[in-house]
Amino acid sequence: MKPKMLSILENNKNFKIFWNHKITNYLKAQWFFYCLAIFIVIARFAPNFAKDGGLIKGQYSIGYGCVAWIFLQSGLSMKTKKLMANMSNWRAHLIILMLSFLITSSIAYGLCCAIKAANDKKIDDWVLIGIILTTTCPTTVASNVIMTTNAGGNDLLCVCEVFIGNLLGAFITPALVQLYTGRAPFQYGNPATGDGIGALYGRVMKQVGLSVFLPLFVGQVIQNVFSKITEKYLAFLKKYHLKIGSYMLLLIMFSTFSTAFDQKAFSSVSHVCIVFICFFNLGLYLFFTGITYLCARPWFILKLFPTEPIPGESSKLYYYSYKIFRPFYYNKRDAICIMFCGPAKTAALGVSLITSQYGDKKEHLGKLLVPLVLYQGEQVLTASIFVGIFKKWVRDELEEEEEEDVGDGTNNDTKLTEPDLEKGIITSEDCERQLQLRQQEQQEQENKHELRLSRIDSHVSSSLTSSSTTGKRSDTNPTDQSSEYQK
Repeated sequence: MKPKMLSILENNKNFKIFWNHKITNYLKAQWFFYCLAIFIVIARFAPNFAKDGGLIKGQYSIGYGCVAWIFLQSGLSMKTKKLMANMSNWRAHLIILMLSFLITSSIAYGLCCAIKAANDKKIDDWVLIGIILTTTCPTTVASNVIMTTNAGGNDLLCVCEVFIGNLLGAFITPALVQLYTGRAPFQYGNPATGDGIGALYGRVMKQVGLSVFLPLFVGQVIQNVFSKITEKYLAFLKKYHLKIGSYMLLLIMFSTFSTAFDQKAFSSVSHVCIVFICFFNLGLYLFFTGITYLCARPWFILKLFPTEPIPGESSKLYYYSYKIFRPFYYNKRDAICIMFCGPAKTAALGVSLITSQYGDKKEHLGKLLVPLVLYQGEQVLTASIFVGIFKKWVRDELEEEEEEDVGDGTNNDTKLTEPDLEKGIITSEDCERQLQLRQQEQQEQENKHELRLSRIDSHVSSSLTSSSTTGKRSDTNPTDQSSEYQK
């Protein structure tokens, strides 16, 4: 029996060493990509299950339900005051809207004009229209919130951008499409006007209202009214490592690929064209991310405004210029939010935007959706890689904020509802650790206090002994000496 038990223990030790190895931990951390590949395979061979109008009515069960759950989770974990403060950050809203709609679409339009002028027959003309349509879409609804949260960025600001961008996208996207396809060389791709636009606005308003605004509002109400229940729910998710946002994102992409496979999107385009789209989309996303970083942290602002103006000493021009332009140099947390929101494009609303505009050209709908579907998959994969990089980059800023919170004496219980969908929830174990740290600090303070008292006692005793010796020398009366010693 003993040799068997020893062999079992040795096997368990070897398994633990293998299971906790760095390479194994890295492979375990990539579970999202494995699940995504499985869902894509299922969508390829069974698209009728999760497509729009399919077996589970993906446009409602996933398009509304999964997105609503993500924003309900955001509402439960976000502080109302901080959310309203980020809603009033008009500078960040302006930068992200310009990047998401104007800058990205204009760059893509110029590149597509160059590709069209090359007259390469292997690149389908309607695929180029699809690329332009993709870059005119608003920022994605779910993935950028999850990635910003995991990277330690300002997810409160990210939620505000999702709401504002998708609400305005119903008006801006059709206008940009008309601008880019209203003249040569893309006149053939001008969508149907008039009939489809009214229905488009109604559908987008309904989806944004029911899947973004309403669950976010309900989550805020529940957090403020039933705070203890909310803390228990968030602690439960933290304890069992339940990543609700990532699960919902997988289902959203599963529905998107199912719809694309059902509409013969990938079979209607040549393999060479699909390979071109994959590399072109990847290059676009990386290029857009670099542009958003330069817009979020422009180096010349620090050169122009190196120091904060002092009233009475600095000139009025420098003072007011600093107040206006210096806030456009964002901190790292806000910059991460901008870098995830600016290049991202939604497929949940993007499919609705495209199908509503091209209602009379169903024969080309599959080709139009290929760039959008592939762009969403590539942006999620690339953003997942950026999460680890951004998390290391923003670490010092997060530590400074934590130190400021401790110095201000803020209650640690507020950390329980911080806006983190994946990791930012503190459990009872974390609270116990904090209590232990506090007890250690108190014990250290008590030890220092006792050390000070012992030093004072030793000083007093030494002074008494010195006084007694002097008393002996000055007075030989023993009774006087004893009385003096007692004194």
